[in-house]
Amino acid sequence: MEWYLAYLLLGAVAGFLGGMFGIGGGTILVPVFLWLFEAQNLPLEHTMHLALGTGMAVILFTSLASLHKHHQHGAVDWQVFRNITPGILLGTALGASSAALVSPHFLMVFFSLFVYFAAGQILLDFKPHAERELPSIAGMSLFGTFTGWLSSLVSIGGGTVVIPFLIWCNVPLRRAIGTASAIGFPIAVGGTIGYILIGLHIPALPALHLGFVYLPALFWAAIASVVTAPLGAKTAHRINVSLLRKWFAILLLALATKLLLKAL
Repeated sequence: MEWYLAYLLLGAVAGFLGGMFGIGGGTILVPVFLWLFEAQNLPLEHTMHLALGTGMAVILFTSLASLHKHHQHGAVDWQVFRNITPGILLGTALGASSAALVSPHFLMVFFSLFVYFAAGQILLDFKPHAERELPSIAGMSLFGTFTGWLSSLVSIGGGTVVIPFLIWCNVPLRRAIGTASAIGFPIAVGGTIGYILIGLHIPALPALHLGFVYLPALFWAAIASVVTAPLGAKTAHRINVSLLRKWFAILLLALATKLLLKAL
């Protein structure tokens, strides 16, 4: 029962932060899932892949709930969503395949470095100058493929990459956040399918798994995240979240440092 409560709490926090900032769900889910799985004595050689796959599956529900709330506020550019989705789906397949080919140690280091990058963006308040218009469908597909690959490999919703890109392309900040939340849904769909497929025939995985998705963790974390993600999205449209973003970045740095030290 204590594990279910831990999954509920984790899902609630990750859902709220993901809905509020358009990023953050996976950056919180993956390291905490990893530590919870290790504490439950799940097979150590598979805990990182299980954390990535289960985190991506939770984002599937979080992004859908967040997408709905941002859509209600008119903050989703559906033309961008349609143009980028084919590339996203291709990229997520490539990302899951890449994760299957590398060691858990490499994934820990790569994930930690990516979280440092994400936290640095927030602390430095990095916002590229709006210098260009959105690219053609071919350009959006190419960017979507890269975003899907990276997002699937580190199990994130893609906001860390998508939001700066959309701002650079003259999309207002709140609309960029809402659109990134929507794009997180096809990322999660493709990434979840990928992690299920690459883990289907892996021996010694725990009971109640679907590939590299650990179903008890998915169930309880998803229930909580579906409730809190819309609350986070609603909060983003009502208050100035700049100070909260700084504290969130410090939390990310702490999580990434702990994971990197473990990997090293």
